[in-house]
Parts: sequence; C-alpha cells; structure tokens
Amino acid sequence: MQDFFYDKTIKELTKDCRTVEDVQEMMKQLFKDTLQQVFEAELEEELGYQKHSIKGNNTGNSRNGYSKKGIQSKFGKVDLHIPRDRNGDYEPKIVKKHEKTVNGIEEQILGLYAKGMSTRDIEDQMRDVYGIDISPTLVSKVTDKIMPLVTEWQNRPLNRVYPIVFLDAIHFKVRKENRIVNKAAYTVLAINMEGQKEILGIWIGESESSSFWLGVCTDLKNRGVEDILIACKDGLSGFSEAINSVFPRTEIQLCVIHQIRNSMKYVSYKEQKVVMKDLKKVYQALTLEEAEMEFATFKETWGKKHPIIIRSWEQNWLELTTYFQYPHEIRRAIYTTNIVEGYHRQLRKVTKTKSAFPSDEALRKMIYLTTMAISKKWTMPIRGWTECISQLAIYFGERLESELSL
Repeated sequence: MQDFFYDKTIKELTKDCRTVEDVQEMMKQLFKDTLQQVFEAELEEELGYQKHSIKGNNTGNSRNGYSKKGIQSKFGKVDLHIPRDRNGDYEPKIVKKHEKTVNGIEEQILGLYAKGMSTRDIEDQMRDVYGIDISPTLVSKVTDKIMPLVTEWQNRPLNRVYPIVFLDAIHFKVRKENRIVNKAAYTVLAINMEGQKEILGIWIGESESSSFWLGVCTDLKNRGVEDILIACKDGLSGFSEAINSVFPRTEIQLCVIHQIRNSMKYVSYKEQKVVMKDLKKVYQALTLEEAEMEFATFKETWGKKHPIIIRSWEQNWLELTTYFQYPHEIRRAIYTTNIVEGYHRQLRKVTKTKSAFPSDEALRKMIYLTTMAISKKWTMPIRGWTECISQLAIYFGERLESELSL
C-alpha cells in the first residue's frame, strides 16, 4: 500500500505529471489512497482505538489484516485493501460490501441504458470514454438495482380525483421462450388538478380485454383514485366496460383523430380530400344536433360507396360525440389522445434501436428510466388549463369542490 501521496500538496503532486496520462494516473492513485484512509478511519471508529494502540489489548476484537477488492471508478479499475476485524463486525460504509462500482459509474450506466443503448454499446462507451472494462453481467446488476424503484413507482399512492386521463398502447418485441412475441405497454396518462401531465402507471401484456382493463382500473382505485371525470381512449378493446364497472360516473371520449385515420384506410387517395372535407363538417360542428345533421348528409353521400366507414361511426357515435356537451376549452383537451401519443413518440425515440427486449423486466426498466427523464420536463400545466378547469368545475360541480378548495 502506497501512502507517500498523503504528505504531498497538489502542487507537489503535479510536478511529477508530464502528460494527460500522468495526471489520470495521479488522480487514480490519489482516489485509491483517499479511500484507504477512509477505510482505516471507519475501522478505528468501529473498534474504538487507533491502529497499533495499546487500548486495543483485551477488548475482545482487533484488526485482522486486509482483504482485496477491485472496483470500477471513473479513473478505471482500482484495487483496494479492505481492513478486517476478527469478529467480522466491520463493513465499509463508503464502498458497500457487494458494490463493484463507485463515483458515479452506476449513474453513468443507468443514464446510457435510459437512452436506449444496448449492453454492448454501454460496454464500448465506458471503455472509450473512461477506459473502463465492464461486463454485461455488471450492466445487468446495476440496472437490476432499479427494479424495486420500478415496483414502488407502479404501486405509489395516487390523487383522489383526476379530471382527465388518456389511455393508449405502444407495442414492443420481447423474447419469450426462445421466440419473439409482441407485447403492448398500456399507458394511463392523467392531467392532474394542477393541469400537469402525470403517468399513473404502465401495464405490460400480450392482449387487451375487459378483464385486463378491469385489473388496471381496480389497481388505480386501490391506489387511491376515487373519481375520474373524463377518460379519453383509442379503440381499446374492453376498456369502456371495465371503467364503467369501477368508475361508473366517468365520461368516455373516443379519439376522433384515430377514428378519422381508421376511416381513411378505406378511401382511395383520389377521394380522400373530398371525404375528409365532408367528415370535418361532422366533427367540427358547433353542437351535437349539427353534427347529427352533417353525419346524416355524409351517410347519404357516401353510404353506398363506403359502408364500412358509416358503420364504424354509427357503432362508436356515443363515445365519439361526448365532447360536444362541453365548451371549446374542454373539447380541445379531450377530443384526441395526442398527449399520450406524444409521450409514446418520445419512448420510441429511445427504443427504436432495440430489435427485441430480452424480457418483460428489461422492457419495464427501460420504460421506467425513460419515463423519469421525460416527466422531469412536465413542470407546466397544459395549454389553456385555467379556462379548462374552470369549465370542468361548472360541469362536474360537487365532484371537484373538495379538490378545488384545497
């Protein structure tokens, strides 16, 4: 163990440096020796006497040599000598017993992982930038440490009332029993009373159904949600039945933009502009009565040529037209699920290089880390929230009174 650095000043230390590599080596050695000093101080505090002191005689415990431990740091691999006591009571505090990395390396690995980098890419990055060789096992162990945080976040208590929630799904490929399967991450994004976006949870599954969504809604209720005023969704199978059973007073709005996109799938390119012009008269109507009149005209014009479109709008009419009962401020907030789609686009930017995730757990880790990074920017209310919440308070009265008075 070299301890000649302790008696030198930084000025004296730098006299021996001729290159950048010399500086790095000096810093590595200084880092190592500082840790060694900390270990010695920790053990002295544990035993109650200094090294070689006669106070240690007949105390029932004493020093018992050293054990070697290699750790990764931003200075590269550092070999340490951890002092031991005969009773085995001493455990280092600054470098925990099973820790293999220190000084921000774990944060660096998690940051790279959150940006969608593969294990191999992270290995290369750490080697190129820090000169550190890390194994795939180490990367997995570091990222596995966040799983308790993922579980805690997914089960955290929620607010009593959420004015608006948006639901949508984003699909990923995941390895399962030596084959690749499609998995969907179902997102519930809420607008809270302050008008800020908040991810209430993400549920991973292979297929959606009434029973699946019933589990999601029950989970929200168990975590403290008592009321949801308006739920905006894409064409999610089984959701309406599930939310009506758990939150029976919730209004449901089907995304108009998704409905239009689905309708255009059945229209030739040459006709799309004309069909869209007529559809706009329906969903941009000022009142429900006007929308019904315009749809009747649309049906008369296009019914024979595009019966699939007509049938789809008729089947979904009640949920497509929920927003007509509200003023402009609320309509603008709920007629489309673009808010949650925007969040999913940011997820996709990070995961687009992933051909497949090795497991559901790996997918959960990636989504959690990325979500934490995205949500840090959600500090402001959505556009027009002041007017929107004022209108919601009028329409939903007693259901919001207790929340608005806080």
